[in-house]
Amino acid sequence: MAPNSVAVTMEKPDNFSLLEINGSDPSSFPDNKRKSISPKQFSWFLLLKAHRVVSCLSWLFASVKNRIAFSSKNINEEEDPKSRGKQMYRFIKACLVISIAALSIEIVAYYKNWNLDLINRPSWEVRGLVEWSYMAWLSFRSDYIAPIVITLSKFCTVLFLIQSLDRLVLCLGCFWIKFKKIEPKLKDDELDLEDASNFPMVLIQIPMCNEREVYEQSIGAAAQLDWPKDRILIQVLDDSDDPNLQLLIKEEVSVWAEKGVNIIYRHRLIRTGYKAGNLKSAMTCDYVKDYEFVTIFDADFTPSPDFLKKTVPHFKGNPELGLVQARWSFVNKDENLLTRLQNINLCFHFEVEQQVNGVFLNFFGFNGTAGVWRIKALEESGGWLERTTVEDMDIAVRAHLNGWKFIYLNDVEVTCELPESYEAYKKQQHRWHSGPMQLFRLCLPSIIKSK
Repeated sequence: MAPNSVAVTMEKPDNFSLLEINGSDPSSFPDNKRKSISPKQFSWFLLLKAHRVVSCLSWLFASVKNRIAFSSKNINEEEDPKSRGKQMYRFIKACLVISIAALSIEIVAYYKNWNLDLINRPSWEVRGLVEWSYMAWLSFRSDYIAPIVITLSKFCTVLFLIQSLDRLVLCLGCFWIKFKKIEPKLKDDELDLEDASNFPMVLIQIPMCNEREVYEQSIGAAAQLDWPKDRILIQVLDDSDDPNLQLLIKEEVSVWAEKGVNIIYRHRLIRTGYKAGNLKSAMTCDYVKDYEFVTIFDADFTPSPDFLKKTVPHFKGNPELGLVQARWSFVNKDENLLTRLQNINLCFHFEVEQQVNGVFLNFFGFNGTAGVWRIKALEESGGWLERTTVEDMDIAVRAHLNGWKFIYLNDVEVTCELPESYEAYKKQQHRWHSGPMQLFRLCLPSIIKSK
């Protein structure tokens, strides 16, 4: 027998065996430190994870149920702004408490060296319910949450690169326009200012709704436009629900009508569709067929007297042109920090985005005001639709798909006011951003089929 071998005999004489173990092979000896996971421990681990999943699902189901019940309750009643603010405050407090609790757990885990290696440790090395819970959380986070976060981060990176490339191209295009001094030019001679019959028929529309502070200046600015009186008609499209304000606007229209201005007051009894519905209703009037162009000014916009003489001549000799858009300028841009930031943002929109798209693509989004439309382009594109809150973008997309071209005039400015309070700014941004995704869904089939 080899010197490194051990002989083991059994005491029972009728049943004995001889076991020979080679002592030079360390793998032959059992490892006392390695122990398999017991069924009880493994069952406890699975039970813990199952309990956590069931708790999350039950909480999610209860939240959805409560939300549906809350939405269906008092659906026709207006929500109190104070209660809405309290709900938001409670939500913020709940998120803060959860964040602090999670941060505390992570701090404890850091000082106790609980990391991702904890998942690969044998179960007998995990001590305590807290460590077990944290190990289950790490396992769930690495298996389910981490892949989703990584995918979203990659998607956001791609979107950031696309947007950065778009901004770079726009800036280079703006630089090229400034360097080459590119600007829209008239294709034909200007209008004969001495012969009024050469002026086209222009319809001016001023949609408004409860604009008590600015209705006077908007009507006055439109009434003083330098255009032959028999070649222009001003429609004051009032959707106000205040009877006293309606009387004031009617009186203002009567004052200018007595001065010889061709102006009418129009009020809808059924106020549906907001601004799009108001414009759509005004275009159904019988006398609209006598006019070739329509100009839209919101109630807070005050055009200069020569606005029509700077915009309408671009249509002459250009039958494919459907829209001429002017730039906005702001009288209160230096009022406070909010107005200064809005001015920077909108200046980039007009100076770079609108100008570059107008020069190189002959297409851009209609800004909803301070623009002149060819009525034929509106009619062939389906007119004003009430399907979204961004009726200006909607009509621009449909007109472009029908082959109409646009011109942007960066040197023609129409003054207006920026929201000076955060509440007014929030309402404005809500109107501007609530409809684009819905419009994209509605127009995507037409965009794909278009040539």
